[in-house]
Amino acid sequence: MTVRLTVGAQMPVELLEAVKARFPSLDVVAVPPEGAVDPALRIDVLLTLPWGTPNLADVLARGVRWVHAYGTGVNGFPFELLDGVPLTCSRGASARAISEWVMAVLLAAEKRLPETWLDAPPERWNVAELGTLRDKRLALIGFGGIAQAIAKRALPFDMKVRGFRRTAAKSPVPGVELASSLEALLADADHVVVAAPETPATRHLLSDETFGMMKPGAHLVNVARGGLVDQEALRRALDSGRIGLATLDCVEPEPLPEGHWLYAHPRVRLTPHISWAGPESHTGLMERFLENLERFVAGEPLEYRVDPEERY
Repeated sequence: MTVRLTVGAQMPVELLEAVKARFPSLDVVAVPPEGAVDPALRIDVLLTLPWGTPNLADVLARGVRWVHAYGTGVNGFPFELLDGVPLTCSRGASARAISEWVMAVLLAAEKRLPETWLDAPPERWNVAELGTLRDKRLALIGFGGIAQAIAKRALPFDMKVRGFRRTAAKSPVPGVELASSLEALLADADHVVVAAPETPATRHLLSDETFGMMKPGAHLVNVARGGLVDQEALRRALDSGRIGLATLDCVEPEPLPEGHWLYAHPRVRLTPHISWAGPESHTGLMERFLENLERFVAGEPLEYRVDPEERY
């Protein structure tokens, strides 16, 4: 007798249709994200949130053999509950959307947008001091899929692109130099983009010491996680002019409470963690899961695995 595999999903019901359409032979069940779970329920594969759910421990006890986190970052996931169960995520699914967003904010910084937009007659027409991306140094902290997508879009603007990653591997993107240290990466950077995962090793990577490595007036962009930046150190760097502009799509905490200093600082541009959004955002995240589900059904190794020790 053939045993049917069961996919449990702690996700909105509409997302399950893609799973049912691709795998009609599997049982797909919606699992509540909190509260008691049917004691008779047995689950082989669990699709859950990247930060886990209140009843995750109970759900994992239903025979789960693989967990997929519906997101690209898992810094908030309760790894201690996995007990050897493999965890994957949708790493890289948002690379195109985030890279386009980064190019938009780099251009906005150089072209002084939106401050040069008019809502009244200006003092002068036809005159402005605007910058250019050409020959500007772009430093990428982290050089995974998102940073590589940014690099591929920055190079045609004639930017000088340098990346930094933990491993000593060569750059997979022609024209991109990899720095040997953070200091070498940051010393002459005009724009610094944070695109690394948040782990215990990278928390507050951007600190007083790191900001001190940057040349005065540098532009900081964070599309990773708020925890990579020591926000009080950032405040000091902004106030001193060491950081000329900070464009932050990720902060800590999220949501940022009303009255927080980041909302009002004149050198901060703040967005509500939306750089990943686009017409194909959700389908891209789901596609990573569906690809791996095909591998799981076929007994093949899973891709996009998360290292429980490194936590990314």
